[in-house]
Amino acid sequence: MVDPRYIRMFHEVVATGSYSAAARSLGYSQPAVSRQMRALERCVGTPLFVRVGRAMRLTEAGEVLARHAESVTADLAAAQNQISAIADLRAGTIRICAFPSASATIVPAATASATRAHPGLRIRLVEDEPPGSLETLRRGECDIALAFTYPGFGERPCDDVIGIEVLEDPVVAVLPTGHRLSRRRSLDLAELRGERWIAGCPRCRDHFVRACAAAGFEPDIAFTTDDNLAVQSLVAAGTGIALMPRLVLSFLKHPRIVGRRVRRVHHRSISAYVLRDHRRIPATALMLETFRRVGEQMRREP
Repeated sequence: MVDPRYIRMFHEVVATGSYSAAARSLGYSQPAVSRQMRALERCVGTPLFVRVGRAMRLTEAGEVLARHAESVTADLAAAQNQISAIADLRAGTIRICAFPSASATIVPAATASATRAHPGLRIRLVEDEPPGSLETLRRGECDIALAFTYPGFGERPCDDVIGIEVLEDPVVAVLPTGHRLSRRRSLDLAELRGERWIAGCPRCRDHFVRACAAAGFEPDIAFTTDDNLAVQSLVAAGTGIALMPRLVLSFLKHPRIVGRRVRRVHHRSISAYVLRDHRRIPATALMLETFRRVGEQMRREP
C-alpha cells in the first residue's frame, strides 16, 4: 500500500518540476523530499524519475502514476474535508433507535436542541421496544438506543455497551373518568384488587404482574396490547383499567380517562445506550449529552 503522503508529494514534484521547488511549496527541506521520493520508488518497485542534464524527467511508470496522482490527491483532500466536517459537527448522521413514547417526547426535544446548535447534523430514527433496541445497537444498526428497564428486570448490557441515565418515568393508574377512585390524587395498587386489567408490552406486563404479586393479588388481565392509544380507548370504554408510564400521557391522553399516581410501584428508568468505543465519536457524544440534559429538563417539569 502506497503512503498517501508520498502521492501528494509526488504530485507536487511533478507540478513544480523539481524536488527543491516542491520542498518550498510544501514547507519541507529538499533532502526530505528526496528521501520520500526514493521511498515511493522502493514502494512501487521501479524508478519514477530520471535526470536528463539538470532537469528531471518522468519514466514511463512515473507518467502512469502522474496521471492518477492528481485525482488521488483531490479525493484525499475531499475525504479530509468531509471527515473534518463530521469531527467538527458541521455534518454527519446519527442513527437512533427508541421505543414509541420516547420517540414522541425525548427524541424530538433532543433533536431540536442538537440541530439548532449544529444544523448540518442529520437524524435517522427507527422504533423498537427493549430488548430489541439493544440488539439493534449491538448489531451496529444504530448509534444510540433509548431503552427502559424496571428495577430487578431486564438484561444487563454487555461490557461493550454503556448506558447514560436520562429519566425516571413514574407509572400511573389509567382509569375511566367515572371510576370510583378517579377523584383521588394517588392510590395504592392493592386498592385495585378485583379490577379487570389491560396489559401492555411484554416488559411492562412482566413488571405489572410482579407489582401486583407484591401487592398481594393476581391481576385479571382481560386484554393485552402494546398500542397505547388502544389501551386508553379500552379504559375509556369501561372494559378495564391499566398501568401506564406517565410519559405516554404527556403527549397522548384520551379525554375520558385520568392518570393517577400509584404508590409503592417502581418507576421505569430510561437510559441512552451506546457501544463503548462509539462514545468517542463527536456526534454520538453530543447526542448522549443532549439526551441527559433533556432528561434533566423534563424532571423539573410538573
